[in-house]
Amino acid sequence: MNIILFDDPVFREKLKPLTLTRPVGNLRVGIHTINKKWEAYLPDSKVSYLTETYLDHKYVSDYQSKNTYVNASFLPDSNLINAIINLSENEALYFQESLIAFKSTEELSYGFDFIPEKRIEYSDNIDMLNSLPSLFLNNAHQIKLDFENVVKGRKSAPIIDPFTAVYNAENIFIEEGVSIKAAILNAENGPIYIGKNSIIQEGSLLIGPVAIGENSMVAFGAKIRPNTTLGPVCRVGGEVGNSIFHAYTNKAHDGFLGNSYIGEWCNLGANTNNSNLKNDYKSVKLYDYSVDDLVDSGEIFCGTFMGDYSKAGISTMFNTGTVVGVSVNVFGAGFQEKFIDSFSWGGKNEGYVKYRFEKALEVINDTMSRRDLHLTEEDERILKHISKHNKL
Repeated sequence: MNIILFDDPVFREKLKPLTLTRPVGNLRVGIHTINKKWEAYLPDSKVSYLTETYLDHKYVSDYQSKNTYVNASFLPDSNLINAIINLSENEALYFQESLIAFKSTEELSYGFDFIPEKRIEYSDNIDMLNSLPSLFLNNAHQIKLDFENVVKGRKSAPIIDPFTAVYNAENIFIEEGVSIKAAILNAENGPIYIGKNSIIQEGSLLIGPVAIGENSMVAFGAKIRPNTTLGPVCRVGGEVGNSIFHAYTNKAHDGFLGNSYIGEWCNLGANTNNSNLKNDYKSVKLYDYSVDDLVDSGEIFCGTFMGDYSKAGISTMFNTGTVVGVSVNVFGAGFQEKFIDSFSWGGKNEGYVKYRFEKALEVINDTMSRRDLHLTEEDERILKHISKHNKL
């Protein structure tokens, strides 16, 4: 099966700033990114993307003589996989009014208008990403589903440290090369997955569902609360709950982060904290790119959403429901603005200026060089597009 994960333009806008630098199908929720989930369920299939033009040099569409187009905002499970497999050409699967999937020989472009010969309604439960909060709201279930796929037919590496306390060991899976010392792993209410060569330092507490990506580190004394994902090569300390770190991101020191999503190559300085609950217990308003305004999220618990390559200085305070764009350098006393546009430099009290593009690239490449990586031409092209469309 040739799977093309297409971005629904409406949902794509709702998932910004995280989708400013990637298609929906490259977001991480649970253990895996969405494209990796489809590859796990259908290992003999090819998976590519159909997204906005400025991204398609990096995230290309691989068209074949027969294509299965899948809305990337709908997350796979066994029932959905079977429903898609059973589709005939030009039949389409819908959930309520949203198109989930169809098969076609056409090479479609972003924002296509597809009219099926037959419309089939999907009536089972389904995890759907159509807003920023939907990412952390679906994370617990997605960790559990990914965990089932990862551990099937496999045996966990042993936990050999005598000073590590383990609860419900059969719900914990450790890959090879993991180091765990004097930690507490509690998987009574959800699985714990720890990826290859990760480090769980002394005094760490992990309460499942939790996923720790390959080559990541949980810093000593950290409290990793349920429904939390650390993608590959992250360094995380302090207290974290109901949150996702995409990859290559650091929050190495104390400070609280809750009900949040932090993108790739970000850094939160020591004692950075966010609010995820208003004092009046009212639902939280979030910045919505599609209307350029704050919109009621409908959620009481809602934290910070930060785009790729952004940084927060020491003791930064993020208000309830804060949206931070791509390549932002934010610092200063007091709560920051609820929306900080991409390529901004400064803070609420100091004011914001535009982050000079060449300087921003220099900082990003210096950060990436610590992992022997650098921006590609495609990455720079994407960032230039984003920089041109910010408000400063």
